Amino acid sequence: MSFPELPQEISTALHAGQVIPAHPLALTASRTLDERHQRALTRYYLDAGAGGIAIGVHTTQFEIRDPQIGLYKPVLKLANEEIDAFVAKSGKPIIKIAGIAGRTEQAVREAEFAAGLGYHAGLISLAAFTHEENDVLLNHCRTVSQTIPLIGFYLQRAVGGRKLDVNFWREFSNIENVVAIKMAPFNRYDTLDVVRGVAESGRADQIALYTGNDDNIIADLLTKYSLVVDKKPMQMEIVGGLLGHWAVWTKKVVEIFNKIKKGASFPELLTLGTQITDCNAAFFDAAHDFSGCIVGIHEVLRKQGLLQGIWTLNPNEQLSAAQKEEIDRVYAAYPELNDDDFVAESLQKWLA
Repeated sequence: MSFPELPQEISTALHAGQVIPAHPLALTASRTLDERHQRALTRYYLDAGAGGIAIGVHTTQFEIRDPQIGLYKPVLKLANEEIDAFVAKSGKPIIKIAGIAGRTEQAVREAEFAAGLGYHAGLISLAAFTHEENDVLLNHCRTVSQTIPLIGFYLQRAVGGRKLDVNFWREFSNIENVVAIKMAPFNRYDTLDVVRGVAESGRADQIALYTGNDDNIIADLLTKYSLVVDKKPMQMEIVGGLLGHWAVWTKKVVEIFNKIKKGASFPELLTLGTQITDCNAAFFDAAHDFSGCIVGIHEVLRKQGLLQGIWTLNPNEQLSAAQKEEIDRVYAAYPELNDDDFVAESLQKWLA
């Protein structure tokens, strides 16, 4: 059976490692799509130097799929238009990733739509399978992979993910059309399960590892994994990130990522990593079990003018006074990490 394959330049870019923000959803005060600010966000990420964009994912809000809301297709179309326009002008390859969710019938429909638009890969969420055994999950993934190349997604349990053991990741990695895995369990043991599963699959050279651990970004990007498989030593590394945290201050993210790629001072980067984790705790509301993980990102973008407000599709998601204080604290503590000046210079252009 033949499968849809990544274009060579996209595969090369994916394996080289990229900054890939998880794209938020811009809404009006009446909780309808704010197309102007939605386009502005995409333009911001592209001008900031992102090498890919993921949309229709957790940060975009899973509720976009609700029939009464119906925003999955519109947001994918908008991002696709902006990325294609940027690529046509710049010549830079940009990896287009669509979130794929739900049970098999729904997931296949989403994959078909995304592939039809020209998205390169689907980030597959397994949150709809809460108790099923590995065989059920793997059959689901194999079916969807016939439509679009897959990026695995280990979502942390605090926001709807489930435990996925090393046996799952070994077999998942053996699916022919799996091209990458985003590891976001926010847990070092679980992250190691993914790395080990990929190593033991024999396809480590064909699957790009991306961190989604917003609590451990820099350390993940610096770590070299040394494993023994079939009595043979091998090394693996995480080449890039696909992160909700990277939806903010993206220009500075790209600068830091390039420093890592060029081999900047290890102790200096580890110190920087603790500062970024501190910021993430505020943005994602770690103190309250991540209940504000979306509105926190929105608040930072609102402060910069990239969003009109922090509204989400779920009116129960609110920014607490304590979380706002934490965001203000890290903003003041680490001014060198924000890209407010960059945004201010181009905001009107992006909103045009």
